[in-house]
Amino acid sequence: MRIVDSHFHWFPRSHFEHMANRLEHPRAERVGDGYKYFYNGGRGFLPLPAVWYDLEAGLAASEAVSGPETVVVCTTGVLGGLLDQLPTNDAIDAAFAYNEEIAKAQRTHRGKFFGTAAVPLQDTAQALAVLDHAIADLDLRGVNLGPVTAGEPIDADRLDPFYARVAELGVPLIVHPTDLVFGEMLSDYGDALQRTIGRLFDSSVTVLRLIFGGIMERHPDLKIIQTHGGGLLPYQAGRVDKNARQPLPLPPSEYLKRIFVDTVTPQALTVRTALEFYGPDKVIYGTDYPCWSPRAATDVLDEAQLSPEQRTRIQSTNADAVLNLTSAAPA
Repeated sequence: MRIVDSHFHWFPRSHFEHMANRLEHPRAERVGDGYKYFYNGGRGFLPLPAVWYDLEAGLAASEAVSGPETVVVCTTGVLGGLLDQLPTNDAIDAAFAYNEEIAKAQRTHRGKFFGTAAVPLQDTAQALAVLDHAIADLDLRGVNLGPVTAGEPIDADRLDPFYARVAELGVPLIVHPTDLVFGEMLSDYGDALQRTIGRLFDSSVTVLRLIFGGIMERHPDLKIIQTHGGGLLPYQAGRVDKNARQPLPLPPSEYLKRIFVDTVTPQALTVRTALEFYGPDKVIYGTDYPCWSPRAATDVLDEAQLSPEQRTRIQSTNADAVLNLTSAAPA
């Protein structure tokens, strides 16, 4: 069976070399064969060792577990939204360059590697230009969405044309946790609070803003992928409905059930809960490589005791559908 890993990370080294030449934050510093990426005015940083830049090793690790037909979908991960901390013109230039490198890898590994776009949102018109170039010209298969843009919430009214265009293009928004908002306040215990609850809170707040802000109501064709089993939301959907104050036509949980979620969660119970809440056509497989391992990711699916039909949907057909992978990137 063709396995689709919808949650795979690889970074083009050229982006970090560019960031390492900056004198102001955000910027990168070279550390051995990797980098430290400083953000939030230099108060926070991400350690990014060499494994993040070795695409061949990542593809080999995936194939070793899932077989030679494995397909990976590359996302920005925790770096989502960091470009918005650059001056607007610098952010646009960096996004064009980043997306070109991702598209180059997609062409090189045609049918095996699919890329998703980085789109800084400080300026709506320029964001639309980056979006159209990434999807219409470069054939990338999704758009990474950070929790905030230039200090604004992600549901700012000015961004509605951006969401309308994403829906029109038919690609999903990918909501992955970052450390931009909650990282500093939850840095205790060796970042254990942030890496467990804080990051899930980050992506969950982002999704709730898309719902409460009416974005999903105004754009019913908008596709959204939330990583890590839907974060905190499927477990508190009743509370979300109980406390909602927005005048939406449907309960918030009905919009929530339109969202796709992945299986990047080291617990079989979470996978089963996602299947029950979102439905068998809304759950997709992911490994979070190199943060997690393909072996651990498949072991959790084994522990969840899925039916053969559920397994096929999760590991293959659902991701193909939401990410438009059946049409391979042009050579």
